[in-house]
Amino acid sequence: MKEKNILLIGKSSFWISFLLGNICLFGYVITKNDGFAMCGYLLLIFGTIINLLVILCLVTYGLINKSQLKICMKASMIICINIPIAIIYFYVGISLLNI
Repeated sequence: MKEKNILLIGKSSFWISFLLGNICLFGYVITKNDGFAMCGYLLLIFGTIINLLVILCLVTYGLINKSQLKICMKASMIICINIPIAIIYFYVGISLLNI
């Protein structure tokens, strides 16, 4: 697999998770529709599982193909940028639900 494709996997996973999280958070903030809050909670669960599987696949591929390990780790780190964002969104969402 080309380095460009590996980075595309990491960036795509990051942006999909990020955009879906924004839709859920701001959808709830704007509309106060509990469906957005529920979707955000489910996104937290399933998004975590899916992103961890993508990271696991990237790292496994990098370990098998040593010449691609560095780029696989870079793609994995791009995905991991979502972790602090998800934590912040979680606490913001919880505080909005308690009001």
